[in-house]
Amino acid sequence: MNPEAVVQRQFDAYNSRDLDRFLAEYSDNVRVYRPPAAEPAIVGKKALREFYATQRFNHIGLHAVLLNRIVLASRVIDHERISGVRAQPFEVAVVYEVVNGRIGSTWTYSAE
Repeated sequence: MNPEAVVQRQFDAYNSRDLDRFLAEYSDNVRVYRPPAAEPAIVGKKALREFYATQRFNHIGLHAVLLNRIVLASRVIDHERISGVRAQPFEVAVVYEVVNGRIGSTWTYSAE
């Protein structure tokens, strides 16, 4: 499976706020990191569903713009601008690690 295609599908589902299609691209035991914290902020697809259902996909104006993408073997690094969550758009860099055709881990770095 092409890691970039996996990440692109979840990106498209994010912008459609299609939770089931979004989650289909993640492994059941996904780990979501938010450095500098060393421990994952979210562990498992059930927790990921809860977070995105209550903290992201419930925002009508939610939208991500891909500013840049780097593909490095099984890792895809996206520079994104997110709108609709806060009063002003904000930028993040997200590292997606794709294992066995699913996103197994992510690391989100905020520009703030």
